[in-house]
Amino acid sequence: MDRIETLCIEKGMRMTDQRRVVARVLSAAKDHPDVEELYRRAHSVDPHISIATVYRTVRLFEEAGILERHEFGDGRSRYEAASEAHHDHLIDVETGNVIEFVDDELEELQKRIAQRLGFRLVDHRMELYGVTLDRDH
Repeated sequence: MDRIETLCIEKGMRMTDQRRVVARVLSAAKDHPDVEELYRRAHSVDPHISIATVYRTVRLFEEAGILERHEFGDGRSRYEAASEAHHDHLIDVETGNVIEFVDDELEELQKRIAQRLGFRLVDHRMELYGVTLDRDH
């Protein structure tokens, strides 16, 4: 059983065959797919699955805290499995590629900034947008 399917069961969610397909497709994703891409992948596994089922399943997983939704400025909601390990995102605005990264120095700087402004940081999201450097210059 994959991670997302296990989380669903732990939360008491009824797992239909189609929910299992969506869970497995999401667990296998190395990117941050939108619902239409999830549908394409799920449909290749189970041709009977509908896009409406994928939308409903994604919404259910998100409401249960199993998935995180991201808006990376391209007009599409993109998804990844909720993670206990914090990470940030660097988005290539030309290709839409998303790179996950962790930087301890940046994390500490964010805490210091919050403290300086009179806050204790409890959560945050960091999304950096850029273009690949032209290596010829």
